[in-house]
Amino acid sequence: MILNDVPKIMGIINLSPDSFYSGSRCLTEGEFEERYALMLSQGANIIDIGACSTRPGSVSISEEEEWELLKPALKKILRVFPASVFSLDTFRSSIVERAYDFVGDFIINDISAGEDDKNMLQMAAKLELPYIAMHKKGTPETMQSLCQYQDVTIEVTDYFKSFIAKAKEAGIKEIVLDPGFGFAKNTSQNYTLLNNLSALKLSNGEGGEYPILVGISRKSMIYKLLSIEPQEALCATTALHLLALLNGANILRVHDVKEAKEVLTLYETIKKNT
Repeated sequence: MILNDVPKIMGIINLSPDSFYSGSRCLTEGEFEERYALMLSQGANIIDIGACSTRPGSVSISEEEEWELLKPALKKILRVFPASVFSLDTFRSSIVERAYDFVGDFIINDISAGEDDKNMLQMAAKLELPYIAMHKKGTPETMQSLCQYQDVTIEVTDYFKSFIAKAKEAGIKEIVLDPGFGFAKNTSQNYTLLNNLSALKLSNGEGGEYPILVGISRKSMIYKLLSIEPQEALCATTALHLLALLNGANILRVHDVKEAKEVLTLYETIKKNT
């Protein structure tokens, strides 16, 4: 669909009032349409929408609650932005199926890499949808107590190798790998992964590599380290976005599309003049 090696910007819109960064929340149809249009105008290649918060410590909502939050946004996309590319941040295959019946193609963005719903990989394959698989351990309620690794880079890489085998067996054609910054990783482990993104670039067997998505925007690995609030973390986030691109990131999942697009322009100029 759109998941090739050319770096891309994914803008974040949260439909849940429980997301960790208040600036990403759009709780009315008007807010959603305005934010979606703005992100597209600023250069977002993909818009990521989600209705079930997965921040550390969050408690999952029911399927029906998730669907009722999603439905107005899907209607807006269908009616106002039908040519746009969006991803759906959900771990439920039933939500994927309902959304597909509603609007057609999109990208699945699953924080559980199919582990939280045994039907997810088969659903993605059946509907022929691109699939973003994230590494985590436990649940949002428990994951911050599960940060034990011998070598975080090796363990995340091995996890992705195992996932790819399962996804290919299920019949999924397009796969993106997300190291899961902040999900069962402490600050040191997050920065180790960021420095070692190139080690996560796994061969797709067709002469290329599976794209890497980096989601670090305004996260605690930044704001807690600097003793600031998420609202104050844009400059530091922007600095790390450039590092992520230089280290091999293919997709930046961001709250601030304009600034990320500027970073991407700088990165492309740096690469061109190396």
